[in-house]
Formats: sequence, structure tokens, C-alpha cells
Amino acid sequence: MPEQNNKKPTKKIEEDTHQAAQARNAPVPERHYRAALFQTALILAAGAFGVLTFLVKTNPAFAIDLQITRTIQLINLPFFPSLMSAVSWAGFSPQAVIVTALIVVLIYALGLHWEAVVALLAAVFSAGLNLLIKELVQRPRPTAGLVNVIEPLKSYSFPSGHVMYYLGFFGLIGFLAFCLLKPSLKRSLLLALIGLPISLIGVSRIYLGEHWASDVLGSYLLGSLTLAASLQLYRWGKPRYFVNQPVAAVESQPV
Repeated sequence: MPEQNNKKPTKKIEEDTHQAAQARNAPVPERHYRAALFQTALILAAGAFGVLTFLVKTNPAFAIDLQITRTIQLINLPFFPSLMSAVSWAGFSPQAVIVTALIVVLIYALGLHWEAVVALLAAVFSAGLNLLIKELVQRPRPTAGLVNVIEPLKSYSFPSGHVMYYLGFFGLIGFLAFCLLKPSLKRSLLLALIGLPISLIGVSRIYLGEHWASDVLGSYLLGSLTLAASLQLYRWGKPRYFVNQPVAAVESQPV
């Protein structure tokens, strides 16, 4: 029997992901430019979130929020309500816990141990930070007297936990898929499958009447910061503790 037929199924995954992880280093000036651009974007996002949080805390009601919600809720496509409900479904408990656990276990089973650890930490950190800020700001949710509320929720409104979870957790999964898988139709489909709910979740939360647009905006800003923190943690720990893991060992590269 040919030697290739004797390979374990995980051997092919190991070879593919290992090769994809060996990306060529960009020239030093280009790396510095990208780092500066990335840091500038983080500073702007943090500043914008700080300003928005102050405005929400001092004045919970914005006229533009009401206008945006009413405009979005005017969408009258046959499939739209079901789509919006489906997009938000995975962000509620207990399904969010189950989905997170299944994905983390799958990643770990593939041999991506550090990736699984960081993914779990990203999910927990996003949820914890969201609850903390909700308690600090204590913004009321939209009420049925102002907009159409599909299902009233008792927790505070700012920022949206769904958006932060989707961006912080699924955003990290998308990053790992992009970096560790070879360019292919399967990778493109996987990235589209991950990116679609991230892009739609904000509209979904507004359409269902469970968040204001400013809640969603704040969540995307803060979620971007938590995602950036997870990526930095991943880059920091990978060459230190998980270089010799079975799959997708990454060479230590200067940041």
C-alpha cells in the first residue's frame, strides 16, 4: 500500500496548517507602518468608545437612536424577521455556552491547544467585560411604547452583549481560520459563514427592539478592542508555550 495511504487523517491537517502558518515576514518598514496604523486604530476606537459611554451615561435617550430603530423596523421583507431572530439566537444562553464549548473542544481536538485556550478566554473576557460596563452605565433598554420590542429583556442595554460576543469570539475564530488554513474555496466559505453573523448581529439587535443603535456602535468599538487584546495574547503565548503542539506550530516572529 502506498505510503500516503498509511498517513493518519490528522497528518494532512498538520501539514497544511503548518505550511500556512509559515508566512513570510514583511519588510521592516512595512511592519512598522502596519503596527503604527493598527495602534492608531485602537486609540481611535478606545477614544470613541469613551466619548460614547460618557454621552450614554449622562443622557440615555438619543433622538437618532429612535429614528434608526423605526427605520430598520420598517423593513418588510418576508424572510427578514426570521433571519434577524436566527442571527440573534446563538447569542442567548444556553446556546451561546454550548456553541462556545463545542467550538473550543473541536479546536483543541484538532491539536490547536493554544488556539483553544485563547478562544475560551476571548469568550469569557467579552462576556465579563460586557456585564461590568452594563452595571456601570445602567442604560435602560428600548420600551414597547417607543418601538416594536419582540422579546423584552431585563438586563441593561449598553453595550450589546451579542455584538461583543460575536465580534470577540467569532472574530478570533475567523482570524485563526484565515491564518492557519490554506487559501481555498473551503476557507472562503468558512470565513463568509463566520463574517455574516458578525456583520448582521448589530442590525438584528436593533430590529428586534432589544438595543439602540448607539448600544450596537459601542459594542463594535469595544468588541474590536477585546478582539485586538485576544490577538495580542495569542501572538504573545504561541511562541512561548505551544511551539511543539501537534498542529500548526508557529515560528517566533518579531511583533
